[in-house]
Amino acid sequence: MKINTAIVVGAGPVGLTAAFLLTEAGIDTTVLEAEPSLPRDLRASTWHPPTLDKLGPSGITDALLARGRITPTWQIRIHETGEKAEFDLSVLKDDTDHPYRLQCEQSAYCEIMAARLDGQATLRFGAQVVEAGQDGTAARVTLAGGERLSADLVVGCDGSRSVVREAIGAAFEGDAYPEITILTTTPFAFEQVLEGLSGVNYIWKAGGTFSLLHLPDVWRCSFYPDDTKNPEAALEPAAIQRHLDEISPDIGEIEILEKRAYRVHRRIADSYRAGRLVIAGDAAHLNSPKGGMGMNGGIHDAFALVRRIVRMNDGEARAIDGYEAERRPVARDDILAQADDNRARMHDTAEDARTDALRRLQAIAGDPARAHAFLLKSSMIEGLRKAEQVA
Repeated sequence: MKINTAIVVGAGPVGLTAAFLLTEAGIDTTVLEAEPSLPRDLRASTWHPPTLDKLGPSGITDALLARGRITPTWQIRIHETGEKAEFDLSVLKDDTDHPYRLQCEQSAYCEIMAARLDGQATLRFGAQVVEAGQDGTAARVTLAGGERLSADLVVGCDGSRSVVREAIGAAFEGDAYPEITILTTTPFAFEQVLEGLSGVNYIWKAGGTFSLLHLPDVWRCSFYPDDTKNPEAALEPAAIQRHLDEISPDIGEIEILEKRAYRVHRRIADSYRAGRLVIAGDAAHLNSPKGGMGMNGGIHDAFALVRRIVRMNDGEARAIDGYEAERRPVARDDILAQADDNRARMHDTAEDARTDALRRLQAIAGDPARAHAFLLKSSMIEGLRKAEQVA
């Protein structure tokens, strides 16, 4: 099988990355996005070192750096006492060209990638794919309205309700976490009321938890309301204000720029490919946002897939057959498992357990060798290395 043409379903970060790499490989690519324009709702914002490394040679990392905030440290802390375990990513300086996290909105990346694709690929918005299929010579999609398109390959980057995954016949195994996440952005300077914050902070408070991530002009705040049955009520200004008051009574009423409620799933497809249909990103795996691994893992999927397509086009006939074996284990064993561990640790409300966990983390952070090993894993370098050994 030789791939000369491809259809990418979904214009999120994974789909646009796949399209960019496909066009760079000389493959005629069409991107189909159901929304009328690039989605701008609150999504991922954390960029890990190996993702920045992969995007570096094309100049995309430089464009991201211009629009984001470099975060050299991140921390876990106890709100009431201010005690913390802080991890310094500079210990990874010999493992990556970017020994830090970058905080930059997913939507900014999509804008950068769409600009790169302008004139190189066909981007169609308002093009909802309702069916996908294949025969022995081509893959095809059907749009709402009945239009049909075909190509040598269809790449499904169409999220949790993936039409392409359904066409593959893959089960999406897993379940939903019980809690609802409330995500907001505000220009309020949290560093004025909480001493010693890092750019990324996972914080235990009495009976719960919250997160604060510092972007160039705003802070992102994640809260977890007790009432998991009514996300609309959790988005009411008074409900959000109650969470802010628990952070500090000195905050007062502040401007909320954006807000979003969502429920997180932990799922993985039991198959990533069938013939000329293949999936990547959220279409293939969903995980807790704790640790910021979902988007990064999806972008790594795109790099692995297109690398194998190039090898196949260069004569290695079965190169694409190894895509699932390369990427599914790392999604299952590193991304989902680690994100689940991160979530479980932060949602443990027992005071003794929190204290013990913090002491263990402080010991790791204070030991350069242990911190190095810990950050290789939490920064996705270790999992990516294991996956690429398969390649």
